[in-house]
Order: sequence, then C-alpha cells, then structure tokens
Amino acid sequence: MKSPHCLKTPAISGASDNRPVDARVNRRPDRRTAAAALRVAALGILLYLLACTGIAMFQNHLLYFPQRAGVSEMTAGGLAPWPSAEDFRGLLAEPATQARATAIVFHGNAGHAGHRQFYSDVLVPLGVRVILAEYPAYGPRAGELGETSLVADAERTIALAHSQYGGPLLIIGESLGAGVAAAASARQRAAISGLLLITPWDRLENVASHHYPLLPVKLLLRDRYDSSSHLAGLRRPVLVAIAADDRIVPARFGRALYDSLPQPKRLALIEGADHNDWFYRLDENWWREAIDFLLAKTD
Repeated sequence: MKSPHCLKTPAISGASDNRPVDARVNRRPDRRTAAAALRVAALGILLYLLACTGIAMFQNHLLYFPQRAGVSEMTAGGLAPWPSAEDFRGLLAEPATQARATAIVFHGNAGHAGHRQFYSDVLVPLGVRVILAEYPAYGPRAGELGETSLVADAERTIALAHSQYGGPLLIIGESLGAGVAAAASARQRAAISGLLLITPWDRLENVASHHYPLLPVKLLLRDRYDSSSHLAGLRRPVLVAIAADDRIVPARFGRALYDSLPQPKRLALIEGADHNDWFYRLDENWWREAIDFLLAKTD
C-alpha cells in the first residue's frame, strides 16, 4: 500500500491561474473612491468659503445688537437727555450736591443706554455725575455701526463733556464699550483722569478666534478694537474688572489687557461672575474703592 504522502495532488481544473488579470477591473473601484473623496473635499472647501464669506459680509450682525428707542422712552426712568433732546448723545444723572467727578459710561453691544441705569443708581450716591453715552444707530440716534463710527462719536462725547463740566472726567467701558472707551480715551487723554474697563478684551481678534477657531477671523475682521495698543501710552489710572467665569469674553483676555498696561493700574477679579451678571456681585464699597483709585491723583 502506498503512503498517502506519495499520492499526487489533483490539478485544479481551468486555466485561470496563468491568465493575466485585467488591470482595469481593480482600478475602477479606486477611481470611484478617489472621485467621491474629491467631491467631498470640494464640498467641504465650498462650505468653508461660504462660512468665511458670511462672516465677512455679516460681521456687524455678529458684533452689534442695537435696539431702537425714542428719547421719551429712554428718559422714562427719570434720566435727562444729554446734552438735549434735540441733540441727543446720551442720558444724564446728577447728584444732589456738587459733583465730585463726571463719569461717561460706554455700554455693551446690546440694547441701548437706557438699559444701563444701574450705573447711575450706584455712582450718583457717591457724588459722581453720570452720562450714559449712546452710540450711533442705537436708541434714537442716527449713524452707522462700526469701529470708526463709534470711536469717533465717543471722542466727540468726551470732548463735549469735558468742555461742559471740566474735570475730573472718568471713562467707563463695558465689553464692547471697553474697546470703544480705550480707543477714544487714547485720543482724548488730556481730558480724562481715569479709566474703568469691565469685561474687556485685549484685541477683538483674539476673542473672535476663540469663538471661531476654524475660520481665518484675523483676515476677515474689519473692526479690531485693539485696546492693548490704544492704551500702551495712556499713563492714567486704569482699573480692569474681569468676570472670573466669563463665557463670552473669557477672563484670560482681560488679564492679557491688564498685563499690557503701564502703571498705574489695578486688576479686579469678580469671582463667580459671568459676562452679563457681574454687576449683581458688586457692592457699594467696591464702587467706592474703584472711584477712589481712579481719582487718587486728582483729589
């Protein structure tokens, strides 16, 4: 009996082993996959370009949220139109006795100046005259939105207040208003005594990059609000107040601004505060100390 190792392995029928494989059969799936990948990439690029175009065209709608209102509506809370109802630039609140100083408040990007009466409620009892400045295209005012328009108008407001009331003149800016206040104060430095910046940024492009990390916002952004550069040579007391839990302008941007400033300066961290609730975490003593710091060289 033969060993099974000696058995011959039967040949596999057919001659396909020796036939060349048609290369076109293997290439077709690769071509289809490559074409699909190119279509997906092209669609992704198109959507990215559309997003960039949208940011470039409609960035004012992402930054400015003005609310229109008549003068009578804005003065309903007992505030007076300033300098007059006909030439409206803001709202005025006077202390009962002679004013220790005048403070001009440049508010955040939403609503109008009439929504910021809480500033006068806390500052007037401290002997400070308060002007709640209004921006062009906000409230009853005509004009255009944008950094150029808002900063130029703020300069005129500062100059008018200084000519009308003299000094000391304090400038307060909140969020967007901090950017406006920084730029206008740099150009009107001879008129101002101190600057309070609340929930500010160092440069708007840094905040925009934080919220839109995949977009080239530094190339697309028209309005820069570069507060670090504007205040580099101010040489006036500056108090930077940042909200510790700010989700709109994260605290690190306020710290970066503070670090870039020359002396005299002071940093105030508002613990537990977000971008829009910081006011409710401050008491009268905080405001008194803030005003005392800003007026230290003029008292």
